[in-house]
Amino acid sequence: MIIRIALEILGAPYEAVLVDRSVAAQQAPAYLSLNPLGMIPALETPDGVIFETGAILLWLADRHAGIFPVSDDAARGEGLKWLFFISNSLHAGLRQMFYPEKFIAAEHAAKLRDGIAQRSQSDFAQIEYLIVDPEMTLLGGATPTILDIYACTCLRWAQLYPTTYADNWVDVETFPALRALAKRIELLQSVQAVQVAEGLGPTPFSNPIYANPPVGSAT
Repeated sequence: MIIRIALEILGAPYEAVLVDRSVAAQQAPAYLSLNPLGMIPALETPDGVIFETGAILLWLADRHAGIFPVSDDAARGEGLKWLFFISNSLHAGLRQMFYPEKFIAAEHAAKLRDGIAQRSQSDFAQIEYLIVDPEMTLLGGATPTILDIYACTCLRWAQLYPTTYADNWVDVETFPALRALAKRIELLQSVQAVQVAEGLGPTPFSNPIYANPPVGSAT
């Protein structure tokens, strides 16, 4: 979803290939040949296959102007700092929240989730503090970057998952600036194209529903 939105914003040609997670197709030899970790997404490029969401976003940004500060931009360091924060802290924590059994024995999963819930609230608060002007993006500009796409998608996930934990485990009401950003991102034509393609509904970030794609399965 994140990568598809970035490609749509860039207007870059791409082909979306469905991976049927309901039958664990991401663990099949064909997919493992692309990403030996068996995780989605993976992007096939002229430079080879790239996986890891942050790496794909940065690769796209470095080859297409407009969605992230270029290498000689004074804002580049600030952008990289927060890109890796979202990737390594916020996103990684959410994955532990959603799939604790991959990281710890089942009898300790509830305790892990309790700790991650607190950390995720703090991580989202860090993102909230970045938005010093409610009309601006995370880097203080008017044009969304890969940071905004990534952060808003994490906000979506935290409102929907995990289904086996307390509702509203992240208190999104304490992030008014981030929610306002999410609403602005939803209005982008490129995002609306992905909403339709993946059955995300009209408010996929600010008030999400479970995906109901016209083709394939969301799970």
